[in-house]
Amino acid sequence: ADPLFIDPYAAVLLSLDVADQTSESLVSHLMPSAEHYRLTTRYLDDTLQHLISRSDNFRQIVLLTDGMDTRPYRLSWPKMSIMYDVSPGRIFSTAAQQLRGAKIPRNCVLFHTPLESPDLQEGLCKNGFNGNRPSLWVLQGLPLPSSSSFKSLLLVISNLAMKGGIFIGEVPHFPDWTAAADMVSEQDRLENLFFTQGFRVSFVLYENVAKDFGLDLAPQREQCGRVLFVAEQLRFSDAQMESFWTHFERTEEDADEEGFEEL
Repeated sequence: ADPLFIDPYAAVLLSLDVADQTSESLVSHLMPSAEHYRLTTRYLDDTLQHLISRSDNFRQIVLLTDGMDTRPYRLSWPKMSIMYDVSPGRIFSTAAQQLRGAKIPRNCVLFHTPLESPDLQEGLCKNGFNGNRPSLWVLQGLPLPSSSSFKSLLLVISNLAMKGGIFIGEVPHFPDWTAAADMVSEQDRLENLFFTQGFRVSFVLYENVAKDFGLDLAPQREQCGRVLFVAEQLRFSDAQMESFWTHFERTEEDADEEGFEEL
């Protein structure tokens, strides 16, 4: 009755047998975390829109998804926005077939890079990603089976994202971190993981997000093991470093030529 967000495209992504079920049945059986999902989606939508509306710099947006993210179609994007969807190729292709007719805003483009690409960094660059331009990264739904897979993802983003780039999203609970005694220790691990890859990170409590929307989050939802975060890239991207060294070498060459002329 009072939705946190409206997705006019979600229904076409349901199989026929699922689409025939009542909404109550869907919530109770197929999406036990529906409340949590809606809250996370609304928070990321709002944060994303706030960031791109307050700055003209963020025109490269990388969506790290499950392959069925409808944000390119249902959100408002500034002109000249370039969106990159990173997700499982088979799922994205199936969703794209179902979403035929859905359009992204005029003067915007959407590229897909399969998650299973041999070299994800190279794949994004081949699609036109520019490490000398600011970028905004959003993580929700991307399959991350272990902490090592998340570490590898952070490395790719650290190499590609220009200094000052923003990375927001939701980190799932990693089975290989089950030894963690509580969420505090798990957040410590995450913070260290972000830091070693060049990010300054802050974590967002689901209960605070729920309060902002006037909701009471059920206790079991808070213990789902997932973590909301906002991180900033503190390092220079590979492209920035390459530009720096190119400029440095040219400066040295010019200095050598001037010295030779004086002699």
